[in-house]
Amino acid sequence: MIEVEHLVKSFGDIHAVRDISFNVHKGEIFAFLGPNGAGKTTTIKMLTTLLRPSSGRISIDGLDPVHHQNEVRKRFGIVFQDPSTDDELTAWENMDLHGALYGVPRRVRTERIEKLLRLFELWDRRGHPLKQFSGGMKRRLEIARALLHTPRIIFLDEPTLGLDPQTRNQLWAQVRKLNEEEQVTVFLTTHYMEEAERVSQRIAIIDHGQIVAQGTPAELKAQTSAATLEEAFLALTGSTIRDEGADQFAQMRTMAKMWSRRR
Repeated sequence: MIEVEHLVKSFGDIHAVRDISFNVHKGEIFAFLGPNGAGKTTTIKMLTTLLRPSSGRISIDGLDPVHHQNEVRKRFGIVFQDPSTDDELTAWENMDLHGALYGVPRRVRTERIEKLLRLFELWDRRGHPLKQFSGGMKRRLEIARALLHTPRIIFLDEPTLGLDPQTRNQLWAQVRKLNEEEQVTVFLTTHYMEEAERVSQRIAIIDHGQIVAQGTPAELKAQTSAATLEEAFLALTGSTIRDEGADQFAQMRTMAKMWSRRR
């Protein structure tokens, strides 16, 4: 479903991603982990057509995101770290607008909105504006919205950041249910190692722009003689506190481009 071969992204003298290769199978829950500034965000931006690679090859459901941007965008949903919903609109209106933008026929999107709002336990609040929602409820709505146009892949960039354990557990139970029922491929990033160990089938760990390990949680623990994935992660990436580095530079560059296009 996702194939990455010798992917490189540089910003002048800053090398954010350095010759990485990995693949994600259809219907898999795949975790992409790394310290701050390791290259996770830059990689996701390239996978989702927001950044052009310096070199290397990407295939999303058989398509090149550089040359087939619109077709690739129809095939995935994405939930960014920062909120992207409209707090003045109701839950239903946020969902309906998203479906209309993706060209989902009205009858189909009406049925799909109801199914997803019920799955994520938001149906009873469908007529309430999002400014009345808790952080966990907004996050569940963002994931439901990203799944509205029936994508084959969903990218979840730290979707449970700041949520309490109960809400995190509920959210992942709902994502796994949809993964099983609709065979949606899930590509996630998280800093919660126990979460990644519990929900993902395979993991790739990136550090300083390079893939340092890949495998199942059990394989990564065996490779590092660790009892937990967190111990394995620290063994592979070290315990030094990181800043955002090249990944933050990539985000700033992307935002600057967006603003220049608006002008």
